[in-house]
Amino acid sequence: MDKHTDPSPSLFGADAQESPTALAAALAPPAAAGHYDELRGGVPGGAPAPEWSHFFETLGRDGFADLNRRTTNLERQVRDNGITYNVYADADGPQRPWSLDLFPLIISPQSWAKLEAGVLQRVKLLDRVMADVYGPQQLLAGNLLPPALVQGHPGYLRPMHGVKPASGMHLHIAAFDMARDPAGDWWVVSQRTQAPSGLGYLLENRLIISRSFPEAFRDLKVQRLAATYRALVDGMRAMCPAQSDPRIVLLTPGPYNETYFEHAYLARYLGLTLVEGSDLTVRDERLYLKTLQGLEPVHGLLKRLDDEFLDPLELRSDSRLGVPGLLQAIRAGNVLVANAPGSAFLESTAMLGFLPALSRHLLGEELKLPSLATWWCGERAAMQAVLPQLATSVIKPTYAGPGAGATLGRSLSRRELDEWAGRIVREAEEHTIQAYLPLSQMPTWKQSPQGDHIVPRSLMLRVFAVSDGPQSWRVLPGGLCRIASTELEITSMQRGGSSADTWVLTDGEVDPTSLLHHDQPAVDIAHRSRSVTSRAGENLFWLGRYTERTENTTRLARLALESLNGEDQTSQPLLAWLGEMAVANALVLPAVPPPTQGRRVFERSLIASLAESDDSASVGYNLASLRLAASAVRERLSQEQWNVIVRAEREFIEGCAMSEVDSDYSSVEALRVLETLSGHTAAMTGAQTDRMTRDDGWRLLSSGRHLERLAFLSSALGWAIETDALSDEGGFEAVVALFDSTITFHAQYQQRHDIPALLDLLVLDRDNPRSLGWVAQTLRGRLAKLAGSAPGELPEIALVVPDPQRWSLQAMCERDENGRYTALLDLLQQCTDAAYKLSDDLGARYFTHSGDSRRSVGA
Repeated sequence: MDKHTDPSPSLFGADAQESPTALAAALAPPAAAGHYDELRGGVPGGAPAPEWSHFFETLGRDGFADLNRRTTNLERQVRDNGITYNVYADADGPQRPWSLDLFPLIISPQSWAKLEAGVLQRVKLLDRVMADVYGPQQLLAGNLLPPALVQGHPGYLRPMHGVKPASGMHLHIAAFDMARDPAGDWWVVSQRTQAPSGLGYLLENRLIISRSFPEAFRDLKVQRLAATYRALVDGMRAMCPAQSDPRIVLLTPGPYNETYFEHAYLARYLGLTLVEGSDLTVRDERLYLKTLQGLEPVHGLLKRLDDEFLDPLELRSDSRLGVPGLLQAIRAGNVLVANAPGSAFLESTAMLGFLPALSRHLLGEELKLPSLATWWCGERAAMQAVLPQLATSVIKPTYAGPGAGATLGRSLSRRELDEWAGRIVREAEEHTIQAYLPLSQMPTWKQSPQGDHIVPRSLMLRVFAVSDGPQSWRVLPGGLCRIASTELEITSMQRGGSSADTWVLTDGEVDPTSLLHHDQPAVDIAHRSRSVTSRAGENLFWLGRYTERTENTTRLARLALESLNGEDQTSQPLLAWLGEMAVANALVLPAVPPPTQGRRVFERSLIASLAESDDSASVGYNLASLRLAASAVRERLSQEQWNVIVRAEREFIEGCAMSEVDSDYSSVEALRVLETLSGHTAAMTGAQTDRMTRDDGWRLLSSGRHLERLAFLSSALGWAIETDALSDEGGFEAVVALFDSTITFHAQYQQRHDIPALLDLLVLDRDNPRSLGWVAQTLRGRLAKLAGSAPGELPEIALVVPDPQRWSLQAMCERDENGRYTALLDLLQQCTDAAYKLSDDLGARYFTHSGDSRRSVGA
């Protein structure tokens, strides 16, 4: 398996006479001895199986020469779609791109029919087991299940005993990890019931691979996936405890979870609200969603959170991910939860050894899909029988999830085997032994300097069963195929494994179902609105604020560097103004000498701190905070919008990193990096303005931006007056430039450099989006719309913003006996104070709901 057949250049040339199938056979070494060969249908050294032959024939004569291009396009799509899998142990950070192989796993209709029937039987059996364990417990009384394996499992939840779920079902989604033996038969290796991951990733895999091989996908008649997802949502809606129009939400642990990407993706695809525990609250044994407009009832919960974190009142008290009182609402039958809490004991590998007898007892049937031979060492006879087989088995912990801490006996020395045997004897119940199964191997496309070739790699297939109604399930025609990264049979994504799309072929017609509901009535459609959770609203608000802060500090940094190296670099008022603004906006620390005293020291300090994100709030800090706020509401952002944010931060950090390795890193390079970032922020603000729905979430985002702009511009103009920068030509032009109004100013006022002209454009002009008057007027309007005020009326929260209709140019231009623009400075201070007060008021009213006790939604 370590030796690959390197392709001859003629195989890819125009003179090649072999068919694509023959090329595939020539390029692909056989599977390792003892492993089922997916490509050849299990026939050692044989020709590719019919379905694989058909797949390669669709590539055309030059198809293999084109595989590298398709691989490059695949990687680009993964990157552009922002598909990530968070790996906590990565040295480069918590996120890395999702790994996807070019070739799909192809399953014939006959093979799938057997697998589907076995999975349907198993999910029905597991639901029956769970109903008995949390009900009459006859299985425990009859010794069909050891109490230590069930009630001794940390995933067994005593608060759920005697609880009948709202739907009458415990399991709505179950996943089974499958493997083929050398004869080609499928075996169940493990099962997932708490919050099985993969439903979102396999959708993205399908989207990318079907586009990479459109002819093969069409000609092979690959069964579609949408019908199963639609059945899941429709089934949950039908079973929810609601009179009509039930609300279902998807509960996620948050952006730092390893599979958060698919949580956001699934919520968007299924049309569900993505929520965290802090978005929900329980009142009178009912579950509610905290929205900007108050509490809204929740009837269904699709959870992607392990059971122990669900309710800090009754489960883990240190959990900050769950909802206090959730189990109480479940016991009252007021909310459907998929899956019902308490299924973790079913995930124990030891359960597999008891399922054959349970199937005969509960279903009156033999299992259609066998499990790998499994021995729970808590039974003395089983332990004594399996100890001599440790060297050819797999040692697994009994009370941990599937795959956690599994140890291959064949990788252990004789001394290590003896140590394991002693440990198992001392802690028998803690260990389960499972037979070793050589995993089947599928073809994968690999590029290397020695030549491009097909490499067989071991795989594990995760198959999903979902409920489509009361006591009814269906199997998703496909699954998440995980591929080992090397010759080692470790298919874990956390340990560097890859994935592949799974094509289930059909002899009949391909299901054309989509998630578009063409048969829904049009009643009330015009009155529907998208609810915005308080958490999402707060993150959108800060997304707007950090977008504006990034834009403002970027423009200020550019202006400072240009002025320090321009023809006005000796202007003391200009330098004094830039120094005050730089300190006020954290571009330099207060201890740094101002540019009036040490121009070059100030410049070097400014450049050095641009990318700082830990100890100061410079450009890099604002940009990082922008991305964090965006990641918390990723399901509300378009993929292009997210990509711009990620690319902006990456290119900015890479550009600023040059200063750490290049001692001659100058303001020219810094300006180039800042100019690039200015382009990215322009794209961000454009997307926020023109590509987001005008709901309450967007109004908060827009209010955040304008609140920041009001504070920044009013303080900038105030410092310009205090430092007398406007009396200097260079300072005058710099202030106009900071307001991004240079072209407009010169077009309207030509060469005038007087205060009235400047105030007319930068303060009073309500057609200039960078003027204080336009910002104040727009902000007041956004707040009125957010509060639902009648046309022409303003809510109390908006009155804190000064009314630009009352501003007078004559009053602002008047000076007192000391020559100070007292009225103007007072107005600018009012604008600055209003921005800070408004921030507090918005938080109290919409995020913490502490401003009105009658609407408090605190947990």
